[in-house]
Amino acid sequence: MRLWPCTSTLTYPKRKNTKRVPSFRKLLRTSKIKLDNKLKNKQYKQQSAAKKYRKEQKKLREAVRDAISRKPFPLEECKKKQVAEKHEEEEEDALPLDMMDEDDLKLMEDLSQKASFLTRDLSSDEPVHIKKRKRESVMDKYEKVPRRMQTEPEKELIHLLPIKDKGGIIPRTMEKPVLNVAQDEEGDTEEMEEGEDFNEEPLPVLTPEEMAAQRRQKLQERKMHIAALASAILSEPDNNIKKLKELRAMLMEQDPNVAVIVRKLVMVSLMEIFKDIVPSYKIRPLTEAEKATKVKKETQKLREFEEGLVSQYKFYLENLEQTIKDWKQRKLKKSNVISLKAYKGLAEIAVKCLCELLVALPHFNFHNNIIVLIVPLMNDASKMISELCCEAVKKLFKQDKLGCASLGVVKVISGLVRGRNYDVRPEVLKVFLHLRIKEVELQKDSEDIAPKKKFMTYKEKRKNLSRMQRKWRKAEEKLERELLEAEASESKEKKLKLHTETLNIVFVTYFRILKKAQKSPLLPAVLEGLAKFAHLINVEFFDDLVIVLHSLIASGDLSYRESLHCILSAFHILSGQGDVLNIDPMKFYTHLYKTLFSLHAGRTNDDIEIVLQCLDVMFAKRRKQVSQQRALAFLKRLSTLALHVLPNSSVGILATNRVFMQVFPKMDLLLDNESQGSGVYLPELDEPEHCNAQNTALWELHLLQRHYHPMVRTFAAHLTAGAPTEGSAALPLDLSQRPATELFEAYSMRGMTFNPPVASVTPRRKDTFLQMDAFIDEELNKLLQQRIGETVVHKPLDFAKHLKESSLS
Repeated sequence: MRLWPCTSTLTYPKRKNTKRVPSFRKLLRTSKIKLDNKLKNKQYKQQSAAKKYRKEQKKLREAVRDAISRKPFPLEECKKKQVAEKHEEEEEDALPLDMMDEDDLKLMEDLSQKASFLTRDLSSDEPVHIKKRKRESVMDKYEKVPRRMQTEPEKELIHLLPIKDKGGIIPRTMEKPVLNVAQDEEGDTEEMEEGEDFNEEPLPVLTPEEMAAQRRQKLQERKMHIAALASAILSEPDNNIKKLKELRAMLMEQDPNVAVIVRKLVMVSLMEIFKDIVPSYKIRPLTEAEKATKVKKETQKLREFEEGLVSQYKFYLENLEQTIKDWKQRKLKKSNVISLKAYKGLAEIAVKCLCELLVALPHFNFHNNIIVLIVPLMNDASKMISELCCEAVKKLFKQDKLGCASLGVVKVISGLVRGRNYDVRPEVLKVFLHLRIKEVELQKDSEDIAPKKKFMTYKEKRKNLSRMQRKWRKAEEKLERELLEAEASESKEKKLKLHTETLNIVFVTYFRILKKAQKSPLLPAVLEGLAKFAHLINVEFFDDLVIVLHSLIASGDLSYRESLHCILSAFHILSGQGDVLNIDPMKFYTHLYKTLFSLHAGRTNDDIEIVLQCLDVMFAKRRKQVSQQRALAFLKRLSTLALHVLPNSSVGILATNRVFMQVFPKMDLLLDNESQGSGVYLPELDEPEHCNAQNTALWELHLLQRHYHPMVRTFAAHLTAGAPTEGSAALPLDLSQRPATELFEAYSMRGMTFNPPVASVTPRRKDTFLQMDAFIDEELNKLLQQRIGETVVHKPLDFAKHLKESSLS
């Protein structure tokens, strides 16, 4: 069965255009934003069409102007020359006519008379009817360019409020006035011409006095503006946080006359503002969940203030950092508003601001960034900047009670010393001496072993206690927890942990220098630091450290002050936890005894303070390990040294001798002139145990009782009486209870004055010599009176007289 195709055609209904013109009611329902967007799009299209039309007209005018200015040349002559050249080339390439048949030659001539596509010169791009166009003039070309009529811009309608009557609502519209673009262009051109004419006028030449007055006026205006912004910010920081941005923008002052001073003033003003308005807590960024939640208006306002404050503080620190970097790299900005010399002053102010913020805001954001900026500047070539940064770090260490900021600084300093291969200033390491570390976690194991109070679990309570007992135990545990929180035991543990970590980094830095850079200029600072923190070192390092210190002293490469620090460090180690170690420090005693006479009233007078500290650790704190012979030898040598030094050093030494006489028995042997045993005192011997100090006496005390300083006389008389604690010869309480180092500082002569003032010496009488007349013979007295009464005649002296006589002879 064959199927025939169906011839009937299916007709589909046409889609109706459902898009209707929106009624006025629908327009009223349309949102205002949508209408504004439509209006803006329409205006933009009109402006772009008008701009395009203006560009085309401008190009056309320029083309006409160029065509008029150029001189037209006949195009036919040029064409003839080109055709002639082409014919010559063709003649050279073509075959000679003698070699062609007559029929072929005739055919070629006939073809040449016909203009067709085949006979055209295909190398040229010119059309066939180029001759006709060449005859036309240049002006005719521009005349044939189609011109566009200036279309009037589409009028824009403004919808007004409708009117309602009986028939219904009547919409109202009004045409929006359109400004004439041509008039605007003419006005712009006129303004440009006026501006050019104005620029052509020469600027008035100002005298130096007028320029100075103008500069003062500008500077005063900037100062008033800075003061107004700063006072507004300080009065209401929450509402005027945007003015902080305006004040920070003045850091980019472009007027070369006042740029340097204005930038300095703005830097200092912003620093003081941030110190005042910054809260006493660290501001953390909000999470996405916190941003999504709805909060009160006050909370939202506080969040906006904190966010703005942190961002402005960050930008301010970046500006300070960039100023310092530009100065370090000797880099100028493109504007060249500030000279290279002025950048140094700006950098110094920037460093001062950073140092102030480092000390004043250790709790706030970006404090670690400030540390990273300040610590490398401690090793700067400029002495002033280096001292500024070192002083700021010292202040931070002194006021840091918890130790978090100190830990950050110590980490960066340790990295700096290691990164520079120990080639840094000694002042960088000396700041470690100002760390507030008095105790660390030294005995972790014993603390862990010690039983800690634990609270009972719920199962234990049910098993062992009744219901009433469980109730009482619950109340007791709650009270104990509150008491623990009140004692702040957690903060104490955190403090100990931070101090321990800080001191570990300090000791690692010290030990690296002792191991790898023993001849470095950092060694005195290392030895001084070890002397201060030696009692906090772990016992495991004591034996090796004492050996290293003795080898340094024996090498002879150290100065006297450095060797004293080595001795002090060794005895600090041995006086604390080092008591359990079996180490004989006799070599340190011998070295100190041998070098005591290196001190004098000159340059080494300041080293006596370290000697007094060493004597306190070596004798007062180790009295049971010191023999009587050693104590007598040191007492005699110190009394001799008191005659050679300044008054404050003499007072300190005599105060140490007083401790010797009170701590060690039988020291009063030296107050008697009778010898106690065999042998003779050998003052030149360097061994304190074998110098026979018991066979001498403290004759120096009689000389010191006639000293010009009253405090030296007081201490000398006290020691001569045997250093009693009671009676008329005893010292007053303010002197007896003060240590030797404190007395050394109290009676210092750094201010070039005596404390207490020394009484002036009474002048001798003139008749002192006349009292001696009774002891002179009468004849001798007459001769003396006669000789005194004679007038002396001064004769010229001839020193070369004997030379002349010898030459004549």
